[in-house]
Amino acid sequence: MPPLDLTVSSVELTRLLCDIDSVSDREGPLADLIEETVSGLAHLTVSRHGDTIVARTALGRAQRVVIAGHIDTVPINDNLPTRFETIDGVDYLWGRGTVDMKAGVAVQLKLAAELTDPIVDLTWIWYDHEEVSEAKNGLNRLSQSHPDLLTGDFAILGEPTRSQIEGGCNGNLRAEIRTRGLRAHSARSWVGDNAIHKAAPILDTLAAYEARSVEVDGLVYREGLSAVGITGGIAGNVIPDECMVHINYRFAPSRSGDEAIAHITELFGEHEIEIVDLAEGARPGLEAPIAQEFVAAVGGTPVPKYGWTDVARFSRLGIPAVNFGPGDPLKAHADDERVSLQQIVDCERGLRSWLTGSTR
Repeated sequence: MPPLDLTVSSVELTRLLCDIDSVSDREGPLADLIEETVSGLAHLTVSRHGDTIVARTALGRAQRVVIAGHIDTVPINDNLPTRFETIDGVDYLWGRGTVDMKAGVAVQLKLAAELTDPIVDLTWIWYDHEEVSEAKNGLNRLSQSHPDLLTGDFAILGEPTRSQIEGGCNGNLRAEIRTRGLRAHSARSWVGDNAIHKAAPILDTLAAYEARSVEVDGLVYREGLSAVGITGGIAGNVIPDECMVHINYRFAPSRSGDEAIAHITELFGEHEIEIVDLAEGARPGLEAPIAQEFVAAVGGTPVPKYGWTDVARFSRLGIPAVNFGPGDPLKAHADDERVSLQQIVDCERGLRSWLTGSTR
């Protein structure tokens, strides 16, 4: 494919990007295209790390901002090619990736090409495998192999936020809670010990649980503790000797991973607990002066990000980070995924205003 035409509007660029299949594990062709396109920009130094592309300015500015977006999507389900549609007077671009998050990537590519003299030095990162396991995540790999490329005074992740600032993110823990019993023939159930029945207290605890709302640096994060799966049983005539309840705990960024584990242990400690996934959250990242300047330029009132995002990686490095990108998060991964064209325009305008020092 020829290089992307970055002179087109960010809306049209979104359409072009979305019509290129880049489901996780198939990002290579789109990464090739992005690399070829930005490598032709004289003001950027470009490097490639797997299917992650990094482009940096070196203007000697006092501060550096990292702006990142992932290029993969969840699987397609009859929602490509894209199309324009109007619903209740609002113009949308419909199709896989429009929300999560190629509209944000399009804005970033356009600004990377056009902003040759920003007020801060910029590191643009377009990375692969965000929608799958932690081990494959391009930003995670980059943080391990080239952490210097992530350094900066502030970071922005282009996750969908309706082009409003969402600070930080909740942490995410998954655990398997097991009960053990004794197998027996179901015709003589009193001989065995039913592990599924013994899981009832776990479910009772989950049903009665009252999640906290926690204020962290001025934003209120809502927690959640939920059963997301349950397995057990051997056959239709056998008393089961094992049952597993899979739980998901979303915890406020004021709570560490160890504290989250301690809370789960407090709730379910009489049972066998295995932590199978743990990702700490990120504080809002809005107290630094550079973050406040960004808020002033973009406008609006920041709100919390309830889901986990890669801003947590920057937070672990001591870099304040926020989520900011077009698209309604409720439409991410949906079969009718669609992004408001106005939100794409607003996102580009807000970032351009801040990065050039102009008023919105």
